[in-house]
Amino acid sequence: MNANTVLITVTGKDKPGVTSVLFAALTRHGVDIVDVEQVVIRGRLVLGVLVATEHDPEQLQEAVEQAMATVGMTVDVAIGAEDGDGNPSTHVVVVLGQPVTARNFSAVARGLAEINVNIDSIRRVADYPVTGLELQVSAPDTGEDSDDALTSAMADIAARTGVDVAVERTGLSRRAKRLVVFDVDSTLIQGEVIEMLAERAGCAQEVREVTEAAMRGELDFAESLRQRVAVLAGLPATVLDEVAAELELTPGARTTIRTLRRLGFHTGVVSGGFTQIIDQLVDELGLDFSAANELEIVDGKLTGRVIGEIVDRPGKAKALRRFAESFGVPAAQCVAVGDGANDIDMLSAAGLGVAFNAKPALREVADTALSYPFLDTVLFVLGVTRAEIEAADAEDGVLRRVPLDV
Repeated sequence: MNANTVLITVTGKDKPGVTSVLFAALTRHGVDIVDVEQVVIRGRLVLGVLVATEHDPEQLQEAVEQAMATVGMTVDVAIGAEDGDGNPSTHVVVVLGQPVTARNFSAVARGLAEINVNIDSIRRVADYPVTGLELQVSAPDTGEDSDDALTSAMADIAARTGVDVAVERTGLSRRAKRLVVFDVDSTLIQGEVIEMLAERAGCAQEVREVTEAAMRGELDFAESLRQRVAVLAGLPATVLDEVAAELELTPGARTTIRTLRRLGFHTGVVSGGFTQIIDQLVDELGLDFSAANELEIVDGKLTGRVIGEIVDRPGKAKALRRFAESFGVPAAQCVAVGDGANDIDMLSAAGLGVAFNAKPALREVADTALSYPFLDTVLFVLGVTRAEIEAADAEDGVLRRVPLDV
């Protein structure tokens, strides 16, 4: 006798014992379990079970309906339901918004359908400081073209709707990330250190214009750095400690570093800034490594020059590779986060490059672009949920949901 497939869908208010009652009824009919999936949304349960049975499926249907009535659940039974091809999801699509509206999500779903990508499952990964939805999807097997088509379609939707949409391959590669490198200025911290120093020299506007041009990729970074540092000549070295004390972390920075460290990531910074200030940030956050430029100090004053090799655009990528090698982490398992054109090589060298509130030059080459001013959105892209972050914080006694958690 050929086996019949039966899809049983149970819905209703979630409560203890529902699954137990259902599977007790299935056990009495000797069915084989083919697939099971369960979700709970705001206390409402949706439980689907695909079974194979050699017995009368209508008798099974009647038995299940009677059993579930005892716990106040509604049942839908589809006899002859097809078992899918069993292929796993190929990509993860993370949608971030403040908020994610029905119109936004409709655009994402429509965009996926237009390139023949199926949504396999959806879960919420965050409700604070942004709403985050993670979609497991299956794209047609067209090799690298499937990645390009999906990424391009989602980037277009992000630009049109104002939500952030990140795309990444599923599987071990996504869960194998082990090292995260952050740029410092306008990424890990708010603002630019060189501009804060220039204010002490009365040249803030001049330096700001050079900085912005360099971040857009219009000027060679090394030369722009020399121009900006030159105006600091004669300042007392004590201004470095003053500026270090005034640094403001990007909202979510402490949460991000704390969570990554709990998960066993190696974390650090690679910056075009200055070691005398970066080192204090490294100590404060407990980072594992850092690379930055060193300002020359003679007789207690800044000379307006930097010492040694400049950490510029290629220098940042070189530093990432050096740190990855020192920890025995392949480049594919590294994540780089930055905001300016001088971060292009670093993000390109990493397995996952994240453009954070970035200039167009960087957004164009990054794997993922995030536009909300909260660094912990990086965690959601990596698959860490807000609930997991808060559960760990609660265990450690960390204050939760500070409006500007820095």
